[in-house]
Order: sequence, then structure tokens, then C-alpha cells
Amino acid sequence: MAHRKPNLPTKTCPVCGRPFAWRKKWARDWDAVVYCSERCRRSKNKSGQASRAG
Repeated sequence: MAHRKPNLPTKTCPVCGRPFAWRKKWARDWDAVVYCSERCRRSKNKSGQASRAG
């Protein structure tokens, strides 16, 4: 049987819109975590930069 985690807090990523759950590596700064991944964090302003450049 697979180990099931208890109900972990979740958030929704503002870039991709997917829900993501608490991870142990975020334990100290869960309140500051906004993006689900490094890829979403890096691409947070890509759409905004394109409109400002032109």
C-alpha cells in the first residue's frame, strides 16, 4: 500500500493556474511561496514584458 499524506495545505499558481501542495522544503517560508515551480517563477513576467517592450 502506498503511503498517503495527510491533508496538506494547497495554493493555486498564478501563472499556470494549477493547484500545488505544501512541500517539506517550503516549511519555513510557506507563506511566501507563490509559484508551483521554478519554471513558473521565471516566466511570471514574460507576458507583461512583451507588451511593455513594444
